[in-house]
Amino acid sequence: MRDNIIIDTSAWIDYFQKTNSELSNQMDNLLSQANIYAPKIIIAELIQGAHSEKEVALIKEFLEAFRIIGEKEDTWFKAGSLSYTLKKKGKTVNLTDCYISIIAKEQNCAILTLDKHFKEIEKVSGIKLITPSAF
Repeated sequence: MRDNIIIDTSAWIDYFQKTNSELSNQMDNLLSQANIYAPKIIIAELIQGAHSEKEVALIKEFLEAFRIIGEKEDTWFKAGSLSYTLKKKGKTVNLTDCYISIIAKEQNCAILTLDKHFKEIEKVSGIKLITPSAF
């Protein structure tokens, strides 16, 4: 059975920029061996960071190969609640990353990310993280 994986924006950026060959190899393995899910918010973040129309077209074409996922009726509420819980513990985490974490739980996905604050989310929410082999 293939694992369900969400690759966070931070890992995609590193992958596209080819700054870390170990991470690139790990991602290549995941891309061929796992079910890759792409939340719409990650697609939006990647497009937002594009430097040209050509990059936007490349992102669109590249992501068409994955399962595009959206939210359930209460996903944003759960993301806000997660952010609130973290804030009460003295941890400030981007609402977008709380949202990605909730979507990952809803879709039974692990998250590959370079963002260290996902470790704080993991402690509270029980999400599954994939540690990049290069870190």
